[in-house]
Amino acid sequence: MPNSAPAASGEHDLEVLSLHKRFGAFVAVQDLSFSVRRGSFFSILGPSGCGKTTLLRMIAGFIAPDGGDLHIKGASMLGVPPNRRPVNMVFQHLALFPMMSVGENIAYGLERRGIKSAAAKARMTDMLRRVGLPGSESKRIDQLSGGQKQRVAIARSLVLEPALLLLDEPLGALDLKLREHMKVELKQLQAEVGTTFVYITHDQSEALVMSDQVAVMNHGRFEQVGSPQHLYYQPATAFVAGFVGNNNRFEGRIEARNGEQVLLRTASGLGLWAKRVESLDVGETAVLFVRPEAIEIGRQAGELPAGNPAFSATVQSLLFDGGNSTVQVHEVTSGTPLHIALPLTGRLADLQNGETVHFTYRPDQAWCFRV
Repeated sequence: MPNSAPAASGEHDLEVLSLHKRFGAFVAVQDLSFSVRRGSFFSILGPSGCGKTTLLRMIAGFIAPDGGDLHIKGASMLGVPPNRRPVNMVFQHLALFPMMSVGENIAYGLERRGIKSAAAKARMTDMLRRVGLPGSESKRIDQLSGGQKQRVAIARSLVLEPALLLLDEPLGALDLKLREHMKVELKQLQAEVGTTFVYITHDQSEALVMSDQVAVMNHGRFEQVGSPQHLYYQPATAFVAGFVGNNNRFEGRIEARNGEQVLLRTASGLGLWAKRVESLDVGETAVLFVRPEAIEIGRQAGELPAGNPAFSATVQSLLFDGGNSTVQVHEVTSGTPLHIALPLTGRLADLQNGETVHFTYRPDQAWCFRV
């Protein structure tokens, strides 16, 4: 998949142009080009080692690229040191000053820039209000909750009015419930202040919930750039289909074609129709993905909509997780295992191991890629 090419700089706060970086024989970032629209929330999503932190540190100026260029607000940043770039960075470990009050932490950067204390105090007070912590300037850092510390760290960066706020997995150290809460808070905060956020994460939920645009990164390149909905419902590569959201994955050979759909036959004999994302010919090895929530399940075949492939299966286990509950089944004829999302109504919450069920799916909601 080609990288997203930059557009006119007037509407973009960040433009990356054929940027690349290697460490010895290892290529961390490969000839990468993309743009980030002004005032947007842009996330870079990928597994550990894919190059996302290296990319973020090049944008911040902590690492020099081996080639290419990057522009912030239309100006090239090549050779510009970190402290002269119109960016600020929030790390996973927030590095707040424990000996300073909340207000002193936020005003610190302003005072270092020579802004007089009265003006610095006014901006600090306004920023505390904007991040939802009015009246907290006198508190000590150790009096704050984890979420409040996150907001102070972000306020300390935003008060300097950067063109870009770079966030390096800032929610990674939080417990699950607070992380879920902070995802919503960060999205709302970015929308309110209007600063362009560039956020890196390996957590797909963070990227999908918060972002206007997401770039899925793998081996130093962007596999796909798009809205969360576009990535989820229209993955362009097998990596994106497997990395974004949950999926059942099947490998086999193409047995037949019918327009834009192909029939994949697995080694166990299971035949599945799916939309072909790439040009595929009969006999080629391919991989097929279908999401658990795209599969409809019932106790009786007559409960399912007609006109789509229909299968029988044996229940192996019920995996209860509230609204994300699934059932693991084995397709009767081939013994192939797969996961199916349970209806949110609780209608099938009493399924028992060994029970026979029936399922179907729409082939246009499954995708097939060349291996």
